[in-house]
Amino acid sequence: MSKCEHCIVRQFNSLNTLTREELVRVSACKTGRVVKKGDIIFREGEALNGIYCIREGVCKLTKLSENGKDQVVKLSVKGGMMGQRSLVSNECSNLTAVALNDMQICFIPKQEILDDLQKNVNFSMDLLKRMAQDLRDADDSLVDMAQKTVKQRLAETLLYVKNKFDNDADGYLALTLSRDDYASIVGTATESAIRILSQFKKEGIISTKGKQIKIEDEQALKRVE
Repeated sequence: MSKCEHCIVRQFNSLNTLTREELVRVSACKTGRVVKKGDIIFREGEALNGIYCIREGVCKLTKLSENGKDQVVKLSVKGGMMGQRSLVSNECSNLTAVALNDMQICFIPKQEILDDLQKNVNFSMDLLKRMAQDLRDADDSLVDMAQKTVKQRLAETLLYVKNKFDNDADGYLALTLSRDDYASIVGTATESAIRILSQFKKEGIISTKGKQIKIEDEQALKRVE
């Protein structure tokens, strides 16, 4: 596991505001581990004793709805940090984190981060700005749920995955999500998501191979109503 002061991943999160001395201290107390696809990193309602930094891989953050189904709230990717909101509020986790592929993550103990929040103003401000961005994204998501059709939301999700993770060597979306995941992200039943994807396929907008999806007509996805 590389040292924090030499890790390129920190350039993508609030750790990039720490001094070299602070990074050396954090690096000395962090722990790293490999998480297999499908493994749960932490659960909703769990008391978190630190934050997680993603070195490789992607995970989904979900919340259990009243009907007993998991709603995907966010995808967290390489460079992302998880658990900072629970740490600042001193509350149990509001979400569950599940690995979508094999991951490498680092865990930084709570007290180390709290010390940096108290002593490093740049770190505190950067963390607050990123949490504010998360709140703005949540507001936008609520508006989308209320004003856009399921078909539009699914089209936008496909475009998001394409823009965020690109394609593999064969032109398929590099991040493979299950139909359940797509349904959970857009807030619909799995059957509805499957039906809409089948419609996109018939119209030549996408093609599929098993769970893999290839976008054939990006402009058509942008025009979906």
